[in-house]
Amino acid sequence: MGKLKAFGLFWYDFIIGDDPLVAVLVIAALAGTAGLSTHTTASWWLLPVIVTLALAATLVRAVGKKRD
Repeated sequence: MGKLKAFGLFWYDFIIGDDPLVAVLVIAALAGTAGLSTHTTASWWLLPVIVTLALAATLVRAVGKKRD
């Protein structure tokens, strides 16, 4: 059971990491890209846009925390 728990904790730390918001946004971006791809062929652009916005949001939050 210890190895199973360690395996689960590894994946939790790998996916969630330091910022759960980024994990949720990336999963939403993947789901949105998959959903959009069923309706149109040009769905590749959604993932880089959301990931870039998620990176910007985390940088803004990190800089804001350092100022406090």
